[in-house]
Amino acid sequence: MADKIYVVVGGTGNIGKEIALGLLKKGKKVRVLARTPAKLKDLADKGAETVQADLQDAVAVKKAFAGASAAFVMIPPNYGAPEFRKYQNQVGQIQSDAIAGAGITHVVDLSSVGGHLPERTGVITGLYDQEQRLNKLKDVNVVHLRPAFFMENHLFGIGTIKQMGLYGTPLKGDMPIPQISTRDIAAVAVDLLDKLDFSGKGARELFGPRDVSLEETTRVLGAAIGKKDLKYAQFPYADAEKAMVQMGMSADVARIFVEMYKGFNEGLIRGTQPRSPQTNTPTTIEQFAQTFAAAFNQQAEPARSR
Repeated sequence: MADKIYVVVGGTGNIGKEIALGLLKKGKKVRVLARTPAKLKDLADKGAETVQADLQDAVAVKKAFAGASAAFVMIPPNYGAPEFRKYQNQVGQIQSDAIAGAGITHVVDLSSVGGHLPERTGVITGLYDQEQRLNKLKDVNVVHLRPAFFMENHLFGIGTIKQMGLYGTPLKGDMPIPQISTRDIAAVAVDLLDKLDFSGKGARELFGPRDVSLEETTRVLGAAIGKKDLKYAQFPYADAEKAMVQMGMSADVARIFVEMYKGFNEGLIRGTQPRSPQTNTPTTIEQFAQTFAAAFNQQAEPARSR
């Protein structure tokens, strides 16, 4: 086991970096991919092999996967992509081909709740495509992790709170949804890759400790940043789509994000597995609120016109 090489995609992100660190702590040989390896210096200093590879470069990715026995794969976001699903399928196919070419036997794939649905789920549809693609690989054992709504998504609301004095998304405020910390997703992936005791093709949903509405979330986050009266607002789909484009997302990405929000609000995107020790994860929204408060306090206040 000690001589196995573990490939980790997305080493500069919240999940991939934590997976690489977790495997290194367990004495594994870890190879991390990044377009800019300099951003992986802290992982390299801890013993990881870092490889420069643009995930849209099939030759580079194939080379990076060569000799590995297990892998954590994902499709990183590219919010400027003019055709987001086309981008997802290109990157997904390249990774799938690299897995097959390297003879990798175990794969942990980052999918999403709703990853079993072929349509009407926005950005998640590309993850459905990837699940189907990986399921066709012969002699490769695959676990698709399907986590719920990331708690870290709330960090994108800091600017809105500072500028508008409220928190909002297109999601219904009174709708309880499972919310999960990315570090808990990473911990599950590390455990799976450490043991390599899974076989065949399967999916594991991850829910966090309990369902929490966005209204309750706002109260918890508001208390953590000293704004106990912070209110939640459900933004109209059209306004949210326009705002996302103004933030730099492509029109296609903004459109399919809105489709995803609709999928949540209409009850289409939801878990299919019961809560259990395998699907529950430990970090609470109250614990995450401390991370949120630290990020909130570090972010500069918006400039005010005179």
